Amino acid sequence: MIEQEQSFKAMKLVQADAIQVRLERVRLLKEDALELYEIAKDRLTGEHYLHYAYVHRNLAAVGPGAGAEESFHYLMPLDSDDVLGILFSDEPYEYPAAWDRPYLRNGPEGAYVWFDPGYARDEEESEAAGQDIIRQLQAFKSAGDLSEEAVRRLLEGIRPNRPGNPTDAD
Repeated sequence: MIEQEQSFKAMKLVQADAIQVRLERVRLLKEDALELYEIAKDRLTGEHYLHYAYVHRNLAAVGPGAGAEESFHYLMPLDSDDVLGILFSDEPYEYPAAWDRPYLRNGPEGAYVWFDPGYARDEEESEAAGQDIIRQLQAFKSAGDLSEEAVRRLLEGIRPNRPGNPTDAD
């Protein structure tokens, strides 16, 4: 299959010119001087995307590029229910709150790459599990019971709290 006919979802890297050629605006949702939201459709595949664009002025830069404006573009795939929900049910679509699944974002090389915001959620869950284990170990140490049965209870109590950890029943 030629790259031009593939779904963007099947590509690891999507060239900006392919996006410009293939996407067409379905509905403008919001536009002001700094940002834009629209629903766009891929002319070849029929897939819908939520397009978010914003302008960033780099005020921290020093030198000739100081204060230069840069524009960034994000494209999140939408299914039919998402499109209908945004258009008719006022479902949230604003970045970053509603952008909780992988989406394409542009970079300096003229191409878009996939970004998965789920890693931050996974890190938070792992951190919470780690803090829970620390609390359980501190309580175990404070109790002073080092018997085999006490250790077994501790380990059985820890195991279910670890995301992705197999249990004895697996």
